[in-house]
Amino acid sequence: MQEQQRDIRNEVSEMLQKGVAPAEIEAILDGLDSAVLLHTMFALDPDSQRALLAALTPHRAASLVEDLPDSHAADLIEEMSVAESAPIVEELASDHRVDVELDSEDADAIIAELDEEDALEIRELSSYEPEQAGGLMMKEFASYPMNRSVRDVVHDLTADDIDYQFLTVHYIYVVVKKRKLKGVVRLRDLVFADPDKTIGEIAIPALTVSPDTSMARLDEFFAEHDIAAVPVVDERGMLLGIVRRRAVLEAIAEHAEADSLKVAGIIGGDELRSMPVMLRSRRRLAWLSINIGLNILAASIIAIYEDTLTAVIALAVFLPIVSDMSGCSGNQAVAVSMRELTLGAAVPKDVWRVWRKEAIVGLINGLALGALLGAAAWAWKGNPILGLVVGGALAANTIIAVSIGGTVPLVLRRMKLDPAVASGPLLTTVTDMCGFFLLLSLASLVLPALV
Repeated sequence: MQEQQRDIRNEVSEMLQKGVAPAEIEAILDGLDSAVLLHTMFALDPDSQRALLAALTPHRAASLVEDLPDSHAADLIEEMSVAESAPIVEELASDHRVDVELDSEDADAIIAELDEEDALEIRELSSYEPEQAGGLMMKEFASYPMNRSVRDVVHDLTADDIDYQFLTVHYIYVVVKKRKLKGVVRLRDLVFADPDKTIGEIAIPALTVSPDTSMARLDEFFAEHDIAAVPVVDERGMLLGIVRRRAVLEAIAEHAEADSLKVAGIIGGDELRSMPVMLRSRRRLAWLSINIGLNILAASIIAIYEDTLTAVIALAVFLPIVSDMSGCSGNQAVAVSMRELTLGAAVPKDVWRVWRKEAIVGLINGLALGALLGAAAWAWKGNPILGLVVGGALAANTIIAVSIGGTVPLVLRRMKLDPAVASGPLLTTVTDMCGFFLLLSLASLVLPALV
């Protein structure tokens, strides 16, 4: 599978460089299942990802964008020209258009290129909070006047000129005066109903929610009611849109993943290894730089007893810092690997690729953090050798920690073990052992200079 994905990635890259017709590229992509396609997309660098989206037809590009994390999709679209991005955004389902949060200037420029109806939809949906029913609803649904016959509705639904590409049609919503909701008809009931009856005659009362219904309440609602979607109505009973059960579950899962990344110190949104190295490094350093200060502050309590400690005992002040900071770096790598495993952006056979990418980030962050801690040690004791020992130990242990943190989840998945449960304890144990060994062994080599 890995060889297949590498070949496909190289083939797509070559086709983009040669300017091959979009139809030929789409023919290659159409032969891939969703997991392989997503993995191939993530294996490309950001410039190639944007080139691929620009080369595809807007409809095909939009279907690919909908499978990407929202923040990553936004980053790609923002770097594309408006002429390239606007047609893609126009092809997105209405709820996905709002999920891809663009900078205000980019969003305004793209909206200006859309037709009036699509532009109004985006502005309306953007006015709601993203964690409310209004922010989660979509505008693509099937609604008909209550006096339409069953025969007419079935014919309309099956006609070629009606585009329900965004909608899994579970329900037909019955309205009066174009938008006032009067009831709902399940698709299976419509199919078996008397064709001469009106849909108003077979409709049943519809369960509804208001646009300000919270995501937590929506979760409870779908737990209580076995339906695939719920209509959103305003205070006058006007049908505004529908919220799908799947959309609520996906939103909850995304929030859980975001919380997990925040706990691990991934600041600034989603991270994937296809992103620029310096961007990933800055996002991680944003939290790690603060955390190193907190660790120094906590460890300074030991320094109160400085006068009673020998030079070797002074090293004990930095032992928890080296191990804890390395553990934090490793946990960030664990979180990204877990995220990529969930998305299908990484598979167990990607251990070597993951290690190489993590080692680069680990080297950059290790040197930066090592310099910070080394400077603190030098300033505290006035001994530059102590700073080199402490900083060098932290730099080396950071590289080890991110290498382990990035690859262990993939190895555990291959061994049919739960990486979410086992990665953390294993990482903590190894980084503690390596941190203690590195610091004390380096110190022993230059012990006379530390006394």
